[in-house]
Order: sequence, then C-alpha cells, then structure tokens
Amino acid sequence: MLKDVVVNLSSGGERDSAADFAISIAQSFKAHLAGIAFAYEPVIPATIMGGIPTEIIESQRDESMKWAQGATGAFERAANTAGISHESRIVDASLAGAADLFAQISRRFDISVVGQAERKSVSPTDLIIEGALFESGRPVIVVPFIQKTELKLDKVVIAWDGSRQAARAIADSMPFLERAKQVEILIVRGERGKAYQTRGAVMSQHLARHGLNVSVNQITSPTADPQSTILSHIADTGTDFLVMGGYGHSRLREFILGGVTRSMLGSMTIPVMMSH
Repeated sequence: MLKDVVVNLSSGGERDSAADFAISIAQSFKAHLAGIAFAYEPVIPATIMGGIPTEIIESQRDESMKWAQGATGAFERAANTAGISHESRIVDASLAGAADLFAQISRRFDISVVGQAERKSVSPTDLIIEGALFESGRPVIVVPFIQKTELKLDKVVIAWDGSRQAARAIADSMPFLERAKQVEILIVRGERGKAYQTRGAVMSQHLARHGLNVSVNQITSPTADPQSTILSHIADTGTDFLVMGGYGHSRLREFILGGVTRSMLGSMTIPVMMSH
C-alpha cells in the first residue's frame, strides 16, 4: 500500500502534468504527497568566471527562486482543491546536484513521480529521473508531458523479459496491479522465444495467485527496436499504465541509461513505472 509519495515539480508552464498525476495517485491511495521544487544555482561557465557582474548572477538566482515559488504555489492550490494530505519544499541545488538530492529525498517515500523531460531542450529533469531510478532504491513513475488524465488502471501492461529489473518492477507495482481491471504480461520475442514463453507463463501464475486478472501476450518485433514495438502495442490496445524494469547503471554519480530505457522515456505516451 502506498502511503507516502513525492513528486518533482518540474514544469514552469501553466500546468504540471507530473504534479497533477501525483495528486491523483494520492487521492486514489489516500496517501500523503510531497512536492519538491528546485531553485537552481546560476550556471557560470568556468571560462568566464569573474567576468559576469554580480547583479546578473543574483538576478538569475532570484528568477529561479521565483519559478520555484510559483511551482510550489500552484501545487499547494491544486493539492488543497483535491483535499489530500500534502507538503511542499523548495530546495537550493546546482543543476548537477539536484539529481542526487532528489534521490536522497525519495528514499524516505514509497514512490517518486517525475515529469518526462522535454526533448526540445536540455533539461535537468533527465538527471533527476536517472537519479531517482538508480540511487533512490525506490520505484519511479515518469509522466508524459502530454498527460492530461488522472491515474487510470483499466489496463496495465507489464513489459516482461525475465530480468531482475523487470521482476523488481512487478513487485514494486503490486499496489497498482491489485487495482487494475486487466493486467497483461507483454513479451517481445526475439531469438529466445521458447525461454521467454516459459518465464511469462510462470510469472502469470504468480500474479494470478495474488488474485490478479492476468493474460500473457507474446509479440515479435519486426525490427531490432523493442521500444517501438511496445509503444505500438500499448497504443493499439488502449493501455493506461506501463510497468517495466529500468536498465542501465550508476558509476560514481554518472547515471547511464540503457538504450531501451532512454528510448522509452523519450517517446512515452502513457505513465511508465520503472524500478532498477
């Protein structure tokens, strides 16, 4: 059961899809929700250190703080309207340090929620997602920036490949799976189709023992791109929520996402829950 949820307040626009989705999770589970906004330190290139007037640096710092205050203010209003237990915090951080800080904060919660990074620009959200995934020890839900609906669990798809990360994701997602009307184990087959089939059948039996309505679907990717195959399938089947293992590793604070994970986060159309 989820009782504590944390969300990174990541949008400076009129609406924050991650915050809205996190609020709907808190409503559904009657959980407490914490909203975290980062006030980023100004980025000053080392080559011009000392060449930027102090007033410009302070202006950038003030602008970042005003953005964070606006984000927490919008969050507070939305959370109050929803009638949920909540709190908000503004955290001072550098662009590089925010990921580590959010990971540390997330360890004290059941799950974290982060918005998808905008692909049109370099965003600290990329690092925050990776920090939450690799360093928090907790699952993370990444919400598409186009997301407009609240938490919906009519159909949940599990991307299953028999890996440790996928098994961890299933265990972490049980509060959501137990509320789902339909759970599908999706296997994208390659050359190891028979082995995948056996693992899928065994996992479906495991989930059925938890009282879940589970089906197993094996599909063959027409290309060497399983991410596109998964995205096409969830679009064709009206999937609401995707569960998958988050692949990659962390090396001395350098977060490195695996290819499928990075591609999925860049092209996702529904909320994706990942565990590592």
